Amino acid sequence: MGTMTKPQYKGKRYRLDKPELLAPAGNLEKLKFAVHYGADAVYIGGQKYGLRSGADNFSFEEMREGVEFAKKYGAKVFVATNIYAHNEDIAGIEEYLRNLYEAGIAAIIVADPAIVDTARRLVPGLEVHLSTQQSTLNWQAVSFWKEEGLPRVVLGRETSLEEIAEIKKHVDIEIESFIHGAMCSSYSGRCVLSNHFTDRDSNRGGCCQSCRWKYDLFEDGRPEGTWVSEEDQAEAAPPQHLLPGVTQLPLHQPEDNPFTMGSKDLCMLESIPDLIEVGIDSFKIEGRMKSIHYVATVVNAYRKAIDSYMADPENYVLKPEWLEELHKAANRPLNTGFFYDTPDHEDHIYEPEEKAAPYDFAGLVLEYDAQSGMALVQQRNHFKPGQEVEFFGPDNTFFKQIVGELWDEAGNPLDAARHPLQKVRMKVDQPVAYFDMMRKRK
Repeated sequence: MGTMTKPQYKGKRYRLDKPELLAPAGNLEKLKFAVHYGADAVYIGGQKYGLRSGADNFSFEEMREGVEFAKKYGAKVFVATNIYAHNEDIAGIEEYLRNLYEAGIAAIIVADPAIVDTARRLVPGLEVHLSTQQSTLNWQAVSFWKEEGLPRVVLGRETSLEEIAEIKKHVDIEIESFIHGAMCSSYSGRCVLSNHFTDRDSNRGGCCQSCRWKYDLFEDGRPEGTWVSEEDQAEAAPPQHLLPGVTQLPLHQPEDNPFTMGSKDLCMLESIPDLIEVGIDSFKIEGRMKSIHYVATVVNAYRKAIDSYMADPENYVLKPEWLEELHKAANRPLNTGFFYDTPDHEDHIYEPEEKAAPYDFAGLVLEYDAQSGMALVQQRNHFKPGQEVEFFGPDNTFFKQIVGELWDEAGNPLDAARHPLQKVRMKVDQPVAYFDMMRKRK
């Protein structure tokens, strides 16, 4: 994973209020991990009207359970209701919004003015937050939405820190910004590549992420086996059609790679002071489709950084291990998006081969007996005696150890934890707690 050089923000700074840490939750289990590892709020998708049809998404019953769990930690649950609706999508929206309110949802995230208007009239007790899909980038647009009664605007990812400071100067409203995760190669999601290639509407929840496919450039009319040089490319007139039996061939040498249209991922962990001092009210992490390990690790790193800064702003120092934790959850190169400057060619991903995250989520701690030092661990990936694993958790748990003997719940010895969700007992070198995670290097 690439390293970043932290830019400097030299603009206006407004306040030191503690921001909300808002985490993604693609299903109920991810919601519980996000909250347990430090999220102040989570955003989820229902089974309609959201932009992540590939996520598990929540039934109303699961929403109610998620809300009750979040309340125990003082956290809130928001629902993304951010499609651009066609006429056929509007049918049923009123009943859906009532059900969200009755489930205890704190706010909905909306892009379409029709849904904004319906929600404000029908369920005034349900907060409406303006989605980043509206591409709101300036203070006058933010002011307009405030006058419409919205308490929060999720700014477009294209907004810089200087622009955010200007917005905060002119409009007293909550500002939410994405601070970590994948970046859209289009303009705040306004893309129809998915529609064109797969007939899946990206603005109605069906994006196939075609910008991250591998692409190549071909010239029509070249016989098979002929590589096209740059000189030939300059001189050749494009053929009007393919001749029978003629193959399309790539315009590069055999050793060259195809390309993607993907962007490096956003990461603002090194810029926590700037984000807080410029006045951003909610720090949003992208990733409802990401794994439990990813969500817990990223939330935990930002939670520690935010809390550390708020406890002592003058002496705050970013700990290298927080950034190292992010690298264990994902292996994509990182940048700072549009916060400091407009991204350029250095912020594009040129290597088409995506490397998997270097660690697997191997087990979840269910119980720990301090007297015996034994833990009951639920298997999430195969592990066995002799392997090195890491334990980590939200309460500063972190240590490495070699897996020793394993036993099943009845006390029978095991040569490995082979089965999904299998419960095994093992001795741990240091105290652990419920919901601590165990991971192993791939």
